[in-house]
Amino acid sequence: MMKPETLIDVQDLTMAYGDFILQKHLTFTIKKGSIFTIMGESGCGKSTLLRHFTGLKRPAAGNILFSDVDFWLSDKKTRVQLMQKSGVLYQSGALWSSMTIGENIALPLQQFTDLSPELIDEIVNLKLALVGLKGFGDYLPSAISGGMRKRAGLARAMALDPDVLFLDEPSAGLDPISSKMLDDLILELRDSLGATIVIVTHELPSIFTLADDSIFLDTETRTMLATGNPKILARECDNTKVKQFLSRSVSLPN
Repeated sequence: MMKPETLIDVQDLTMAYGDFILQKHLTFTIKKGSIFTIMGESGCGKSTLLRHFTGLKRPAAGNILFSDVDFWLSDKKTRVQLMQKSGVLYQSGALWSSMTIGENIALPLQQFTDLSPELIDEIVNLKLALVGLKGFGDYLPSAISGGMRKRAGLARAMALDPDVLFLDEPSAGLDPISSKMLDDLILELRDSLGATIVIVTHELPSIFTLADDSIFLDTETRTMLATGNPKILARECDNTKVKQFLSRSVSLPN
């Protein structure tokens, strides 16, 4: 059996704000077609790591390779091309408040494709249906709930059928039922689109349901304490912090 292809290769990465080192010596890989979770306590740098992946913040040191192309050592044109193959869901949804939900989803299609308005409308309606928002295309973000805005943000993130989706706390603000539905949707997207999905989350049900692989970032040592499948880490990891994080009154799936 062939080993899964590496899509993202992180090599000795240091994250910092000025002189303050947030994390150091991060080395791990993300396999193509996997769901990878970034875990850790608040303030450990989970969202900052996502910002390094999405071109919003340059690392203090180290390398991030997308399919053997060094993202931050590449020229601007190459970085833009790489980012067009990815979609991002931010914590707040980050929708344009003056545009309807449908217009928000259509925006990347209008900017980066030559598709006709009619075909763009069809794609928008398909993405809305996939996230359970059929019929809400004409609503402004202010007219729907926070959880619905998250799903609308996810629809926009996958508008271009990206190779990789970066999701920052996708379940935040959702009730347990909606969160479970979103987890099921993420699994369906991975299976149907073949996309690689990288998720920042602290929700244990989502971690155990979704993750094929993971990394645990520690605030005290300012580095990674473990990497691997969370179910296996919860049972076999010899690091007390990781084990405590993954056993917070949650029954592990079989």
